[in-house]
Amino acid sequence: MPSFDVVSEVDMQEVDNALHTTVKEITTRYDFKGSKARMERKDKEIILLAEDEYKLGQMLDLLSARLVKRGVDLKALEVGQVAAAAGGLERQVLGLKVGLETETSKRLIKFLKEGKFKAQGSIQGDQLRVSGKSRDELQAAIAALRGHDFGLPLQFTNFRD
Repeated sequence: MPSFDVVSEVDMQEVDNALHTTVKEITTRYDFKGSKARMERKDKEIILLAEDEYKLGQMLDLLSARLVKRGVDLKALEVGQVAAAAGGLERQVLGLKVGLETETSKRLIKFLKEGKFKAQGSIQGDQLRVSGKSRDELQAAIAALRGHDFGLPLQFTNFRD
């Protein structure tokens, strides 16, 4: 029985590369001279620290541009609220959406059922396995899933006949 997996992954090495080039640019920019602005990644979070919201916005714009150049989908970023931090700094936490949550997997299965595709979905941890009777039906399901926005980047892997 043909099947494929739906996953939502982010290449953390590319995120790190984008982060390092952004930090390098921040240290050379004139408007950040003498600033305490910095950014770092901890697991699935990127933490931005700066003196004011304007600089945080500039840092976010620079990072977003670098991520796009590196092929990381911006749907994977979850931008948090700006909050006060120690030392008179402002903090903003960006979450990285990695893996499919159960709720999202259920929405994907519901979408496939409403689309009258002859394919069944089963949740397997942080991915979704979709199986069907024909390869053509699965390819139509992939096209429909690509065309709909679920709020996070989807990749289709492990296509088997």
